[in-house]
Order: sequence, then C-alpha cells, then structure tokens
Amino acid sequence: MASQSAPAKRQQDLQVQYSTYKNTLQQLAQKIGDVEQEAEEHKLVLETLEPLPGDRKCFRMINGVLVERTVKDVAPALRTNAEGLKKVLDDLVRQYKAKQDELEKWKKKNNVQVVQS
Repeated sequence: MASQSAPAKRQQDLQVQYSTYKNTLQQLAQKIGDVEQEAEEHKLVLETLEPLPGDRKCFRMINGVLVERTVKDVAPALRTNAEGLKKVLDDLVRQYKAKQDELEKWKKKNNVQVVQS
C-alpha cells in the first residue's frame, strides 16, 4: 500500500487510515442507496395517487400504524417527504464527493498507491 521505504509502523498506520476512509465511503454509498430507494417509492406512490379523486380513501403507514386518510390529505405530505428525501440525498452525495476528494488528497500527501491483490 505504501512505499517500501516506510517503516512497518507507519505503513500499518497508513493501512488503518486507508481502511477507515474506504469504510466511511462504503457507509455513505449504502445510505445513498437507501435514500434513493425510499425516494423512488415515494415517487411511485405519488404517480399512483395523481389520477385518483381527492376524496378517495387511502391508507398510510405512520410510525408502524396503518391509518385511513384521503388522497387529498396524503399527497401533500408525500410530496413534502419526497422533497426532504431529495435534499438529504443531495447532501449525502456532496458528503461522499468531499470524502472521496479528501481520500485522494491524503493518498497524494502520503504517497499511497493502492495495490489490488
């Protein structure tokens, strides 16, 4: 991972730091995937509710409890949630890119070259 001239302790420290960066990136990528999936579900539900009349009965899960509402009550809340998810997703993507840039700078600074085995 690091140059051969680095002492064993320094090389081990660099490997630990590299693993930490990679784990953080992996966790962010997982969160991004989860939020994207939830946003897609919101989009599908909204597309399903759009053509329905506002007074039609529908059901919504709130904190594990299924409640009966009307389409006109549920649609605005879903839109608000979908917009919130989009903002969270944008923020997570920004964090991911920043962490990726930080990793690249760290690799250059410490002269780290990744060797795939």
